Amino acid sequence: MSSVSFAEGDYVVYPTHGVGQVVSIENQEIGGMKLQLFVITFDRDRMTLRVPVAKATKSGLRKLSSPTVMDTALSTLKGRAKVKRTMWSRRAQEYEAKINSGDPVSIAEVVRDLHRNANQPDQSYSERQIYEAALERLASELAAVERIDTQAATAMLEKLLDAA
Repeated sequence: MSSVSFAEGDYVVYPTHGVGQVVSIENQEIGGMKLQLFVITFDRDRMTLRVPVAKATKSGLRKLSSPTVMDTALSTLKGRAKVKRTMWSRRAQEYEAKINSGDPVSIAEVVRDLHRNANQPDQSYSERQIYEAALERLASELAAVERIDTQAATAMLEKLLDAA
């Protein structure tokens, strides 16, 4: 049995999909084996995911971040952008890996590093896409932790970025 337990109604984070909600825990027989599955919906993607209870921890499924972890992520946004002088394709891969890690502090680093103020040069299309994916992922978890809507969370993040 998995060491992490989730109940119906719990908000959870799946590394590659972000914040979802456990809608049920069901038993299914797959290939002659009885499995207990967490059924998780992701409203933003209108998607449902079934994660075997026994593999939940290994898959990276976790509870929402604590307010302390979220505070660390938010203070990361106030730091100086750290942009490596490597080729964009390499940096893009690193950014994608950070986003898909599901770790709010890593995601905040991507948001911070790709954020552009009004007086800075425009981003390329792919930079903008990665920035928006990271911002959306961070905002959705912040919204769930703070019990506010995603727009309010996004506005909060942008205000912190603009003040940095």
